[in-house]
Amino acid sequence: MKELIYRLTKKDFDLQTFTSGGKGGQHQNRSNTGVRITHKESGATGVSRDTRSQAQNKKLAFQRLLVDPKFKIWTSRKVLEFDYGKKLEQVVEESMTDDKLKVEVRKDGRWVTWLSVESTE
Repeated sequence: MKELIYRLTKKDFDLQTFTSGGKGGQHQNRSNTGVRITHKESGATGVSRDTRSQAQNKKLAFQRLLVDPKFKIWTSRKVLEFDYGKKLEQVVEESMTDDKLKVEVRKDGRWVTWLSVESTE
């Protein structure tokens, strides 16, 4: 059974319409068929002015927003918060303990361990 991790609503997005311009004559210059959707929290955007239909452009803009790298990163963080029950920064800080750190440097064309907890004990 799938479990709901987070929910997005219209309040999470800014929707802007604009005249598309370009080819298509007076219809495109008078109609607000171009659509820009911005996810407020991540800053991801999706834009479409491909069709003469605002409804179709909304759908395309939303699909483009979903594949935006900013939105994917935001989604990954949300899933991580759900899995761990804490913020990403806390998980990273807890992972950065001395026993888990290892520093490697490039020496004579290959990577060698320069410092690790095991070698300092």
